[in-house]
Amino acid sequence: MIRPRALRWVAWFLYLSVLLAGLAGTVTDGGSWPRFACFAAGLGVAAALEVPALPRTRPGAVAALAMRAALFTLLVALDGAGIARVLFVLLPLTAYFTVGRRTAFWLGGAEVAGVALLVAGRPDAEAVSDVAMFAVGTVFALVLAVLAGREEAGRRRAEELLAELAEAHERLREYADRAVSLATVAERTRLARDIHDTVGHHLVVTAIQLEKAAAFRDLEPATADRALADSRDSTRAALREVRHAVAALRADGSEFELAGALRALAARLHDPGFAVTLELSADGAALGETTALTLYLVAQEALTNARRHAAATTVTIRADLDAGAIDIRDDGAGFAPGTVEGNGLRGMRERLACVGGALTVTSGPGGTRLLAEVPRR
Repeated sequence: MIRPRALRWVAWFLYLSVLLAGLAGTVTDGGSWPRFACFAAGLGVAAALEVPALPRTRPGAVAALAMRAALFTLLVALDGAGIARVLFVLLPLTAYFTVGRRTAFWLGGAEVAGVALLVAGRPDAEAVSDVAMFAVGTVFALVLAVLAGREEAGRRRAEELLAELAEAHERLREYADRAVSLATVAERTRLARDIHDTVGHHLVVTAIQLEKAAAFRDLEPATADRALADSRDSTRAALREVRHAVAALRADGSEFELAGALRALAARLHDPGFAVTLELSADGAALGETTALTLYLVAQEALTNARRHAAATTVTIRADLDAGAIDIRDDGAGFAPGTVEGNGLRGMRERLACVGGALTVTSGPGGTRLLAEVPRR
């Protein structure tokens, strides 16, 4: 246990009081000044012993207590006024913070008993008063030690809690910074996925229709005109997607209707060279808007991949919207097992994972099947 700093000042105040009392006794009673000088020097040594830190080991603490007891005994012998006996109350006070509470209480009781035995031979009123005052002083010193020890322990605990709080605050700030960084990365990933799955899809369709118009310009002008019209519609759809994204960021409260969006998607992509068949079960009204939009974007990306990469001529979409499942099959070239997935498939998996869903891909020479499922909550 560490001694509170305030108790050092209590000891110095007691030494000063004893010194002044000894000086007054020497002046009034005509005592020996050399003896008083030795008395004052002893008090100076006792005061100097309060400056160093208390011993941390028990043998060192016991040795320090014995040194103080010997010094106080010498001071009592040099004191002509008899006031120096009060210094012995500092022994249990010091012992409380060095060798322990129990030892301090036993030491205080032993001191009071010792003083009582010394004055037992002269049972007058002054002797009884001396014993009583010494007992009161010892009890006061021990009570002061207990209160000071608790105050010191509380102060140090408060300092530890303050340090822990500062450390926790620093960690919390680090976690907040890390969360902001992760949120920024997640938002960038989402924006990249949205651009790829929406605007990118319509731009791919526009490019295909423009290539078709260029190829049929001289052979079938009507087909070329229809392709130009389709590309114009796809460009407008891309613009609508951009506006829809902006509106979603502004939270205008508009709702997304999955069944109608799938019908429009199938109609937009259907042409003689790429037949799209849609089989709907229910309207998806029970699905949340986030889930519905996720399934739509997965279907849109699957159709884009089937037309652009798989060279498919027919695609069948079976959508069980009440079950939260969309099954898309094409007759394209497929891809070999172990093929590295591109941004399209990776984006589908990421989108479905965000709503607790999963994507199952089966591909071979006869075509590719994509099954997107989002469990109902």
